[in-house]
Amino acid sequence: MASLQRLLALVDFSPSRDHLWFVGDLVNRGPRSLDVLRWARDHDSVITCTLGNHDLHLLSRAAGATGEKKRDTLDEVLAAPDCDRLIDWLRGRPLVHVDGAHLLVHAGLHPRWTADDARARATEIEHELRGPGWRAFLAQIAAGGPPPRWDARLGGGDRWRAILAYLVRVRTLRPDGRVEPDFDGHPSQAPPGCVPWFAVPDPAWGTHTAIFGHWAALGLDIGPRHVALDTGCVWGKSLTAFRLEDRMVFQVKAVETAS
Repeated sequence: MASLQRLLALVDFSPSRDHLWFVGDLVNRGPRSLDVLRWARDHDSVITCTLGNHDLHLLSRAAGATGEKKRDTLDEVLAAPDCDRLIDWLRGRPLVHVDGAHLLVHAGLHPRWTADDARARATEIEHELRGPGWRAFLAQIAAGGPPPRWDARLGGGDRWRAILAYLVRVRTLRPDGRVEPDFDGHPSQAPPGCVPWFAVPDPAWGTHTAIFGHWAALGLDIGPRHVALDTGCVWGKSLTAFRLEDRMVFQVKAVETAS
């Protein structure tokens, strides 16, 4: 939270003037998940935040679908008196946000999805998360095996896992377009044949600039059609903002890091 406050001061954030986009993982990326989540909820009218894999993990824990992981910093959220309200707010966040020529997502996209396709696939998951059966939905996701290769004919849990593999987990793609699930290093160290998801030639979503996080080892990486913003704040590096109007970058040194 202290790193976020420093970054907001650096950009001179004003709720009356500015609108912030967050690439997801509001929680579990530092010691003050509860404070960050409350701040985001309280500023709901002036922020847009896509769900990340750690946000979905919190929802799964709240639903009783998954247990605690080694580096979780979620117990304070789950024990908070306003936990239910925070969880309801979080499960209402989008997985993909499209505005003009910009597309916001936590991790990435299938190369054959247009921006409209990505938004439609995200809507399928959002519908389940916002509905009364959200706990059962997350339990089904958690109980499933590895996500299959994306195919528009997939249904049920396989379809949902395949969609989420791109939106909240992808870093590199295998030659057949499947997500490489076990790699989180720098692109130069990727397994043979794997390429960053945004580097596939002529992607269908390439009519837009994709703005994303998730890949700390990649770091700040700006190209003509992508902006990667995870600069490893949780690992003691920096927290980064990117101003859409003029493509200016703002960074602050991490104040709080993972324990």
